[in-house]
Amino acid sequence: MPTTACCSTLRRATHKRAAPLLVAAFGIALSAPTWGNSWQGSLGAGATYAPNYLGSDDYDTRLLPVLNLAYGDLLSINVRDGIEWHAVRQGNWTASPFIGYTFGRDNKGDISQFEKVDGGATLGLRVSYQQGPWRYSVAGSTPVSGDVEGAKFSARAALRMPVNQRTFFTLSPSVTYSNEKWTDSLFGVSAQDSARSGVASYTPDSGYWRMGVNASLSYALTPEWTATSFIGTTYLTGSAADSPIVDELGSEWQALGGISLSYRF
Repeated sequence: MPTTACCSTLRRATHKRAAPLLVAAFGIALSAPTWGNSWQGSLGAGATYAPNYLGSDDYDTRLLPVLNLAYGDLLSINVRDGIEWHAVRQGNWTASPFIGYTFGRDNKGDISQFEKVDGGATLGLRVSYQQGPWRYSVAGSTPVSGDVEGAKFSARAALRMPVNQRTFFTLSPSVTYSNEKWTDSLFGVSAQDSARSGVASYTPDSGYWRMGVNASLSYALTPEWTATSFIGTTYLTGSAADSPIVDELGSEWQALGGISLSYRF
């Protein structure tokens, strides 16, 4: 218990120190004259059919916000990558500190007797390289709030190419590594969870890799309105796949699909 209290205090102190620095950094960036003079991007909504939580084999449908904004060349905001400040641009290379969000784990369905894991904000750095229609990126992040601890590292490639004048196809393979603490936050089974649910307790002894690929097809209904359909699949390995949450109650294979409608301005 003392160790847990110490860790919680340290995380709160880190968050308190980091937040003012980030606010100041973004404030300075927003006031820079090189940013241009207006926001651009798209807003909308859609629906996705996806697992109840990472590792689940039960699916449900939920609403999905569409948010892709850019202010000049230095700031971008989207649901997947968070708020990015493109601090360094050199040729085709970009280095971007970012504020993101990591989802926790709801206590519903097969894990209704488990303690809920709250998601929270993350701080990280992403480095990307543009080569023709492909964009490659690597990123690392760590949570600063919520119940998830540890660190996560990912590599992603994204292809965007036209099919015809109105239709665009995107393909995005990715690989992600989450360290032992991050894995334990989402896939560990505490003694209390075990006693309530009857599932064997489990403490991961290492991190895990997650491999996936997403694809989408977007059609411009008008110059402003775009309809998009998307599908994706992910495979969990290592200590995540060995967890009873996945091995007994869920599945290492995760899939999703959905549609969205967005307005570009």
